Amino acid sequence: MAKSELTAEMLHDLRKQYESAPESSILERAVTQNGINNVAKDKDIKTKLNPVFSVEVETGNVSNQKRSGRCWLFSILNTLKHRFAKKYNVKNFELSQNYLFFWDKIERANIFYDRMIATAGLPTNDRTVSFYLDGPGTDGGQWAMAASLVQKYGVMPTSAFSETNVSENTTDLNEVLNLKLRRDGMKLREMVNNDATDEDINVAREKMLSEVYRIAGYSLGVPPKTFDFEYRDDKKKYHLDCNLTPKSFYAKYFSDVDLNDYVVLSNSPDKAMNKRYSMSAQNNVVGGINIEFLNLTMPELKTAAIDQLKSGETVWFGNDVTRQLSRKEGLLDANLYHYDELFNLNLSMTKAERLAYKQGEVSHAMTLTGVDLVNDKPTKWKVENSWGDKNGFNGYFVMADNWMDEYVYEVVINKKFLTDSQRELLSLAPEELKPWDSLA
Repeated sequence: MAKSELTAEMLHDLRKQYESAPESSILERAVTQNGINNVAKDKDIKTKLNPVFSVEVETGNVSNQKRSGRCWLFSILNTLKHRFAKKYNVKNFELSQNYLFFWDKIERANIFYDRMIATAGLPTNDRTVSFYLDGPGTDGGQWAMAASLVQKYGVMPTSAFSETNVSENTTDLNEVLNLKLRRDGMKLREMVNNDATDEDINVAREKMLSEVYRIAGYSLGVPPKTFDFEYRDDKKKYHLDCNLTPKSFYAKYFSDVDLNDYVVLSNSPDKAMNKRYSMSAQNNVVGGINIEFLNLTMPELKTAAIDQLKSGETVWFGNDVTRQLSRKEGLLDANLYHYDELFNLNLSMTKAERLAYKQGEVSHAMTLTGVDLVNDKPTKWKVENSWGDKNGFNGYFVMADNWMDEYVYEVVINKKFLTDSQRELLSLAPEELKPWDSLA
């Protein structure tokens, strides 16, 4: 097909078509002065998403990831802190996100070096190598990545290892680590391709890791090996537990949690349903939990999530929070903004089409803490976010069930809430997804 140059005649016709529409003038004034979302917004959605729920897990204050991409860590720690709060009667207890974030930086560098060495024979424009180089020092992650860190390093309360200026705004740290790791990757690839000995490569690699540790330590602090846990519960009773390690603290206070009992149920309709998938290219801990998904229909995800909420346990879920969102009001509804009506366009795409054409992605993780059931059917969901208490209803969002259909891609469910047929699927050998898959 011949190239289509925009000629003066074509530009004239475009302007003529625009000016011939009687609504163009008034809509131009409305949108330019008020913004697209303010004009396209459905005013009735706020009434529809009344924050009252028939099933609700009691929770406390929300956390705040601030200017960082640590939602996946916040969400898993939210699910753990809710269990602690209920068991030990401490409503607003908080676990240290900075602690796991520190170890993620070290582990992520370590596995990145392995990948650079393993792919040294491929060109840098190879799609897999390019994926590894795309953002080796960034913040984002999956549930299994967070679970791997918890299993290996344990957890600690925020009182023992608090946030820093850098953990709350990770832009500069990411820039430094991306530069550092890409340069290290270049050097390791050069060593492999110049036939350096394994010993020399390992010496260089260990030095690189010590330098990453230094960057993380200066920026986030170095986690203490031991700490004392001192608190008052909601009945004002004083507690002191001395000389704990993060792993002993986790083993003692979360003894009823086995993260291996959980599975990620995905709804990715661009792939075959009732299949097990894996994505080892995104693993962050060598020897940790492999990233896997059991791809099911959305009704199956909802049923499992509802059963887990009814049992009193919250649900980690992955979603595309940037779509159809009112951040300040804490509203999520698939019909919140009527862009198609405003611009007189057909903007419809199926969930599978959005994933295939990069309009859909798993961009955020949050926590389901409640659901409103009408005739046993969900109408809206209560969502704990990690954006502080100035957004939504004291930090909690209300998600319409139609938004869940369109923009939720993953829920983390205890295997005991799966059906027998779903459990049988877990015995299937997982199909390895490409590093750049839509669930990445």
